[in-house]
Amino acid sequence: MDLGVNIDHIATLRNARGGIEPCILDAAFVAQDAGAKQITAHLREDRRHMKDEDVFLLKEKLNIPLNLEMAATEEMEKIALKLVPASCCIVPEKRLEITTEGGLDVVKFQDKIKKLTESLHEKNIKVSLFIDADMKQIEASKRCYADYIELHTGFFSNAYLKNDFEFELEKLKNAAKYAQSLGIKVNAGHGLNYENVKYMHEIEGLIELNIGHSIISRAIFTGLHKAVKDMIDLI
Repeated sequence: MDLGVNIDHIATLRNARGGIEPCILDAAFVAQDAGAKQITAHLREDRRHMKDEDVFLLKEKLNIPLNLEMAATEEMEKIALKLVPASCCIVPEKRLEITTEGGLDVVKFQDKIKKLTESLHEKNIKVSLFIDADMKQIEASKRCYADYIELHTGFFSNAYLKNDFEFELEKLKNAAKYAQSLGIKVNAGHGLNYENVKYMHEIEGLIELNIGHSIISRAIFTGLHKAVKDMIDLI
């Protein structure tokens, strides 16, 4: 498995004070130097952390791919088509949520997501859909021509805290296997940390884990380079 590092919360810290520190680009360079295979950045509708100029600077300066997390809106589609990142991960988004609360409902919004996927593909942008471990959502992702799904591991992570995660882990295993049988590549992420990430080894065929909050949290105490390297060693 490879590691994609989400640096959104570097921007959260910067925005808490204003100004330019800590520098988004410097953080991305450290993660890149430590061995991250891609940088993930979520450009939210309310711009609570990443700003438009951030993602364009990352795309220009990085030597590794940029993965843009985005909602399925016309505004974000226009930005993605101008930015042309290596990949876009389509996620659900609610203004009042603290963080992404669940997977994208591809079944409900299939026509809209399919059109967005086709639009991004015209620019050779790979498309990932952030979904729950649900077979109907996987089937809908296939109908939308998604290159990848990113399995939402938040329910597993929450269950891990209660030491009752076997059911959620089994759901992830079955979902990954089913998606792969349909020809869809599988990534995973959300809520993964230095304790629970070891169980991702039990999910066959995972290509990449996208992890942010736990890495940035550990970086406060160890530095970002070591925090990224430690996670890479674990996965």
